[in-house]
Amino acid sequence: MNITLVFPPFYLESMYNLPPLGLISLATSLKDTPHQVVIHDFVLAIRQGVLRRDDRIYDHCAEIILAGRPDLVGFSAQCTTYPAVIQIAKRVKQVRPDIKIVIGGHNAGFVDVMTLESFPWIDAVVRGEGEITFRELVAYYDMGNQINQIGPAEGILGVTFRQNNHIIRGADRELIPDLDHLPLPDYSFAPSLGEYRAACHIPRSIAILEAGRGCPHQCIYCSESILWRRRSRTFSVARLVAEMHNLSGNFGAECFLLAFDQFTANRGFVELFCRQVIDQGLNHRPWYCISRLDSVDSDLLDLMHRAGCESLCYGIDSGSKKTLAFIRKHIDHSILFERVKDTAAHGIIPTLSFVIGFPEEDIQDIDATLELALMAGIVGNNNPLLQLPTVLPGTELYERYQDRLIRVTDTYFSLGLEFHEDRRLAQDDHLIDAYPLIFSSFYNLPCPGLELRELNLVAGYFPIMIRYYPKSFLLLCREMKWSVAVAFLDWLNWLASRLKRDTPTLTPEDCYKYFSLFTIECGLAQRDLTFKFLPEMVRYETLSLEVGRYDLSSSQFNLDIHQVGGFCPVKSPMVILAEFEYPLPQIITDLKLGLVKADYPPEPTHLIFKQEKMQLDVSEINPFGRELLKRCDGKQTLEDVAQALYPEYGDGLSPTLFLSEVVAAIQTLGQMKLLTSE
Repeated sequence: MNITLVFPPFYLESMYNLPPLGLISLATSLKDTPHQVVIHDFVLAIRQGVLRRDDRIYDHCAEIILAGRPDLVGFSAQCTTYPAVIQIAKRVKQVRPDIKIVIGGHNAGFVDVMTLESFPWIDAVVRGEGEITFRELVAYYDMGNQINQIGPAEGILGVTFRQNNHIIRGADRELIPDLDHLPLPDYSFAPSLGEYRAACHIPRSIAILEAGRGCPHQCIYCSESILWRRRSRTFSVARLVAEMHNLSGNFGAECFLLAFDQFTANRGFVELFCRQVIDQGLNHRPWYCISRLDSVDSDLLDLMHRAGCESLCYGIDSGSKKTLAFIRKHIDHSILFERVKDTAAHGIIPTLSFVIGFPEEDIQDIDATLELALMAGIVGNNNPLLQLPTVLPGTELYERYQDRLIRVTDTYFSLGLEFHEDRRLAQDDHLIDAYPLIFSSFYNLPCPGLELRELNLVAGYFPIMIRYYPKSFLLLCREMKWSVAVAFLDWLNWLASRLKRDTPTLTPEDCYKYFSLFTIECGLAQRDLTFKFLPEMVRYETLSLEVGRYDLSSSQFNLDIHQVGGFCPVKSPMVILAEFEYPLPQIITDLKLGLVKADYPPEPTHLIFKQEKMQLDVSEINPFGRELLKRCDGKQTLEDVAQALYPEYGDGLSPTLFLSEVVAAIQTLGQMKLLTSE
């Protein structure tokens, strides 16, 4: 048989795509058979300009598939791409009714019967793990073209299929007990990793390394644990290390994405993996994984970093105890800030994932999550991710609330099918409207706390405030006794009105230019402030943004101490020197510890803002250093500077010795890249 496996079209500029590991694994499982297998990755084809994004994209896909004269076409379907799969399959079947159309993937496995009942051009759905099941299904089709001729009446384990006018759902297949029995995925079935890197404009060739399958937890919104029957299995460490060697040595992998939600659940497994990676000399290949706050500590993070871990994701979800109980997730928020600091301190960038808008959430629950995200932003060195809940088939969220599904706004996980003039095709919208229970991920659930469009605005733009103004925004809401969510929406609407925008949006540049003005127009100047340092905190974070426009990485300073005569030092224009009335460093230190206090007495403080290698550095400078730096204007010689500062700072020193002190201080300031030789 000629078998074509299809990764359906999808496009989001903000996302890169990787080789479709699921389809590669299916193709690999058929290598020892006489069948000919090809993979079409239409996501990559869009990136490469081979597949046009227009209102005929599904026709183009069908033409490409049919050109290979397949006997069977298998589609990998996830929630977002499910409409595209249905559309392309219909076109293929219209031209070649004899072709068998098979769908697999998380989404399909939970709406298998509904899919076959609704779309007669679909022949079968593979549920759960596909490597063994798909191989058996191919054999059945190849031998007799009718399952009932060569198979039991109850069908094939793990397959829901069409037989004449009946839909037969075979019993579930047992999970593969030993994942190591699966062959190493053969990446030669897909385009090269270099092609993905070039098409997606990413700096390294990335390969997916499947570390395990399953999840034992019972989160209300997750289909993973249900799909894998709340069991976890891992590949052996020896197998994973062998695959890393294979992917890096034979396919050019420069980085690995470890696919397994429970990677750090078993400490012994992680420790063994990391030590083997280090021993095998693979720790120069960076990797990314998913973790839980309570399954790592400083020692483990240190080992993971030494083994190459560059980034990881913590699923925080909510700051509301009520919401955490509702979704049945147990998170110890008391360790959040310490864990974020530990992770960053070990050179690993943490991504923190939050969810707002569950169907039982009030505004207080949403605010609790946003406040927690702001506090994490204050700790710094992390990437915030904020999203609305996605209603996935098979989950308890789906089962309990499917009668409340409404279409109001497209959330992050319903984007990617905007193929014609950056809009979703009308035919896709008609399909989604007609079958809400099949395409539930495109739907929303009402939330008592906020309107859905407002929730989507918060999810889309609030991470910008977390990154750039977490301290100021948190303090502003505390000062004004505002709801964090409502205050943020007011800020978006104020900005849209001022800039005459049709819809609210937000950029870092907007924050830099207008947030200070917004706080003023909120009436802070007319209030007897509880947080009297709030205006200064706004200025602090604004200066942090301003200096971010520069980078001192290539800055140079040279001073020959034997030729100081006539030398006029110049403060780097990429450095900002600012004076504050309150002890901002102490206030920020307390905030990072989770202490939001108001009782700080005035204490003049002078700070230096600079950025180097994308890292902001704010440091305090003493009065002598401040006055010295202020006089480095390119007009005053070192002798002039020393003479001007001598009356106040030269006590007990001769003018000559004080000049030496000034020269030494200038050298130090130059080494700190606060001065320029230009």
